[in-house]
Amino acid sequence: MTWSEVAVVVVAALLLLVWFVWLAANRLDRLHRKVASSRQALDHQLVRRASAAAEIAAAGVLDPASSVLLADAAWSALAVGGRGDGELLGVTPHPPGDPCERLPGAREREVAESDLSLTLRTALADPDEVRALDADELVGELLTSLAASWYRVQLARRFHNEAVAQTQRVRRKALVRVLRLHGRAAMPRTVEIDDDWPDGLPRPGHVG
Repeated sequence: MTWSEVAVVVVAALLLLVWFVWLAANRLDRLHRKVASSRQALDHQLVRRASAAAEIAAAGVLDPASSVLLADAAWSALAVGGRGDGELLGVTPHPPGDPCERLPGAREREVAESDLSLTLRTALADPDEVRALDADELVGELLTSLAASWYRVQLARRFHNEAVAQTQRVRRKALVRVLRLHGRAAMPRTVEIDDDWPDGLPRPGHVG
């Protein structure tokens, strides 16, 4: 093989490598955009859920203690969710003091949303009581809104965590790490909140 032929092969290999790197970088960029979009969708549904919970607490249909607890949990979730530092970022466990431990703002948001889920499950644990509340037209609409947003929270969190897992797998590849194709983008984290469904609240499309 002549030097000219070797040069052609080398150039072709370099062009192929550049093309492969370009494809990988574009794929990673799309994945990061997908994670950001799914996180925004989840945040929107969490705010809708907390708003519906706050309205139910203010409606005066629950017992006084449940109303106070639910109002406090709902407004805590709304307060943290309305700040820029409340970004939802769940992470895998780290030892105490580890610099990779979850961010304070993210942790505060997760705790607030989980506390709201627990408070709602306690307030809406009895199907008979929920049916009695649903008999009121206004409260029935609030319960429907709560159920719809909660159901979408579960779906949105699932989609977000799947997008995060896919992005994490790509970012762990040797070529991505060596060439730092992720740029300055932080490693995305799954959202780990308690969003288990209340026993007494019918799911959308189901008869209570």
